[in-house]
Amino acid sequence: MNPNTCTICELMFTKVMRARKITIDATIMFADLRGYTSLSQSQSSDAVSSLLDAFYDECANAIWAHEGILNKTIGDAVMAVFNFPLVRNEHAGNAVRAARDIQQNWRERREALVAAYGLNASELGIGIGIHSGELSFGEFGHTHRDLTAIGTVVNTASRAQSVAEADQILVTQEVFQRAQPDLKDSHSKAFQLKGFNAPIELYAA
Repeated sequence: MNPNTCTICELMFTKVMRARKITIDATIMFADLRGYTSLSQSQSSDAVSSLLDAFYDECANAIWAHEGILNKTIGDAVMAVFNFPLVRNEHAGNAVRAARDIQQNWRERREALVAAYGLNASELGIGIGIHSGELSFGEFGHTHRDLTAIGTVVNTASRAQSVAEADQILVTQEVFQRAQPDLKDSHSKAFQLKGFNAPIELYAA
C-alpha cells in the first residue's frame, strides 16, 4: 500500500492544507543511493531504470512497514517522515529500524542487480542519515505547492546522510537518546557538516 494515498493520510493532509502548516515533533530520514550518477553514465537506460526502481521499492517498503511515509523522491535519494500522519511515540526507533531494513534488504537485492547487469556491488551502497526534533510540516510555495517538512531537523538529517558511507546509517544524538535500546552499542564521531558552525556528533546505527 502506498501511504501517500491511504485514507488516514488524505484526512490528515486535508487538515494540514487548511492550516497551511503545523509544527510537529518528528523524525526525518534521508537515504541516498551511492554511485548512481557514475553508473547512469556507463549503463543502459534499462539498467539505470531497474536500479532506481529497486531502490525506491526497498525504501518505500521498509518505511511503510515501520509506520513512516516516503515524502519525497529526489533523484537517487528519498526523504521519509516518521510520526506524521501516523503518530507514534517510538518514531525515532521506527526510523532506525526502517533504515536497518533498507540496508539489509538492499544488500540482498543488489546481488541480483549485479548479476543481471554486470554492476560493481561496491558502487551500489546506500548512505542514510536520521534526525529527530521539532519541524514545520505543511504546504509550501504559491505557484508550485509542495506538501513537505522543512526546518533545521530536515537539513541536519540531509547533511548526516551526505557524510554517511555506503551501507552506513548515521543518526544524531537526539535520535541516539530517543531510540534506546536499539542504539545502546553505537559509537559517535564528530563531523563538520556543511552549513553548521560547530561539529555534530553522529552515531553509527
